[in-house]
Amino acid sequence: MQPHAASQAARTFRRRAGFMACAAMILAAGPTAGRAAERPPNLVILFADDLGYGDLCCYGHPSIQTPNLDRMASEGMRFTDFYSAAPVCTPSRAALLTGRLPIRSGMVGAARHVLFPDSKGGLPASEITIAEALKTKGYATACVGKWHLGHLPQYLPTHNGFDSYYGIPYSNDMKPSPILRNEEVIEEPAVQETLTPRYTDEAIKFIRREKDKPFFLYLAYTFPHVPLHVSDRFRGKSLRGLYGDVVEEIDWSVGEVLRTLRDLGLAEKTLVVFSSDNGPWLIKNQHGGSAGLLRDGKGSTWEGGMREPGIFWWPGTIQPGVYRKMATLMDVFPTFLELAGVPLPADRELDGRSLVPALLGKGDGGAKVLFYYNNTVLMAVRKGPWKAHLLTRTGYGPESKKIEAHDPPLLFNLYEDPSEKYNVAKDHPDVVADLLAEVERHKAKLKPGTPQLDLK
Repeated sequence: MQPHAASQAARTFRRRAGFMACAAMILAAGPTAGRAAERPPNLVILFADDLGYGDLCCYGHPSIQTPNLDRMASEGMRFTDFYSAAPVCTPSRAALLTGRLPIRSGMVGAARHVLFPDSKGGLPASEITIAEALKTKGYATACVGKWHLGHLPQYLPTHNGFDSYYGIPYSNDMKPSPILRNEEVIEEPAVQETLTPRYTDEAIKFIRREKDKPFFLYLAYTFPHVPLHVSDRFRGKSLRGLYGDVVEEIDWSVGEVLRTLRDLGLAEKTLVVFSSDNGPWLIKNQHGGSAGLLRDGKGSTWEGGMREPGIFWWPGTIQPGVYRKMATLMDVFPTFLELAGVPLPADRELDGRSLVPALLGKGDGGAKVLFYYNNTVLMAVRKGPWKAHLLTRTGYGPESKKIEAHDPPLLFNLYEDPSEKYNVAKDHPDVVADLLAEVERHKAKLKPGTPQLDLK
């Protein structure tokens, strides 16, 4: 992005959020005010595609070796109940970058669940991304990898607060599959065996180039979404076959990013978050991943479709440990803004809640109530250990089952029964009533955005 474009992004954010020049003072009494006054932390998101809850060694996989992510988890905070905002990629990614349920931004559709190469829609200009917010604090910003929030020029990362972009604009099973640098196609079709190493190289170059100022890096891996591709270096390496090879190459990439931060003396100045957009694509058999003990996978609002690995790493700031309370990808938006000293926009409903107290060991954070949407349809709700399914659907794609309604809702205690095997609704009518009341309060305040995914 040219300097004038970056300035426009900052001006746009100020206009959208009613920003004031003295906005940093809003957080002056907060726990991060002193740190932000010196230099706000660097912020990094490492984001996998279709990675299951059970696909990492530190989340219980017996044959995929992930030593770098395991070390990241042991040195940082590993979340046990960390969720995406959707069971498929486009709406999940929109929620991550905006802190809002996809139905609010319009990143949903009636017929389509994700964007395609012939889609005319994308992330609306009225939405505020993490990158746009951080630009107001002078952050350098880069998006590397899969975008999938609109392939037309007005929807690309460079129009959503990112100074630069390098990657594929949608899923790797969609044709054509070009690699873009900013808004220019530089390779088509992409040589997919080289993608993870090339993404890693781009990310490291960005970190080295911007090491003297605060930066935000969003590195969104193309894999382990199918079709699976891996470089020769990792082919045949894993006991788990090709899928394991792909995950182990992503683990290598994570290690390279963290090693670069250590080598540059930036580790203690940088918060790194690792997660995935949705659960494993189970109908792909050995080419799909594992949700571990969780039920079902991609495309469903059973736990396996939306509960993800979640690892937060910040040496010297985050006390290593395990966080067992609920949190979501939407919590990243308010967390990053608080750490950067940027006030939350006051002109829109946010669904994320800052995790700063949890990360600093000063309390809890994250979502208190989670609403599980499948595209435009509210399927389930969770509060504390309790999850009520109003509607269910199993699977994703041509083999998925039709949506089934439940009256009364199915009820599961996720602390006692994370696999959602035992419906206890008849034993806890008071809990069911409370969750239904949460649903009604949510619906009463909901203002859906204009659906984008069906536009062709």
